[in-house]
Amino acid sequence: MDKRSTAVIGLGSNLGDRASNIRFGIAEIERLPGTRISAVSSLYESAAHTIDENEIQPDYLNAAALLETTLSPHDLLERCLEIERARDRLRDRDQRWQSRRLDLDILVFGRETIFDERLTVPHPLLGQRRFVLAPLMEIAPELHIPAPFDAPVQYLLEHCTDTTIVEIVSKGRDRESTE
Repeated sequence: MDKRSTAVIGLGSNLGDRASNIRFGIAEIERLPGTRISAVSSLYESAAHTIDENEIQPDYLNAAALLETTLSPHDLLERCLEIERARDRLRDRDQRWQSRRLDLDILVFGRETIFDERLTVPHPLLGQRRFVLAPLMEIAPELHIPAPFDAPVQYLLEHCTDTTIVEIVSKGRDRESTE
């Protein structure tokens, strides 16, 4: 029997039909082999984080999906990149923090800490982004985020210094109650 791991995917969109893009991402994640989504957060809206404070981008919708998967962290990453490409996202290391139709980030993968040229888990900015922590708090407040954070989601959100306003725009759903 394959080992199942709990993972959390952060989803974001600030181009086109943002809600539809996120729904597409969730549906595609759900179709991944050996993967089952157990909870999806509400959709949260916030201003875009940019490197240049003078740059104006459309607001983002964000969500989080809690899942169980038999995929390895790197296989899950490759599948997420394929889903992004299906929504015309091409990642470019030189042009980070650009507007996008769909952004999928592996926030947590079990208790693993990974740092290599392709993947960093837990996501390195997780504890500094209210738009990531708010959806995660909704679906997994007690989830322990491994080092370097080494704290539950609730603690990270309570101590987050990000002052960005994050508002719920559409209620999430518990996957158990819809099946």
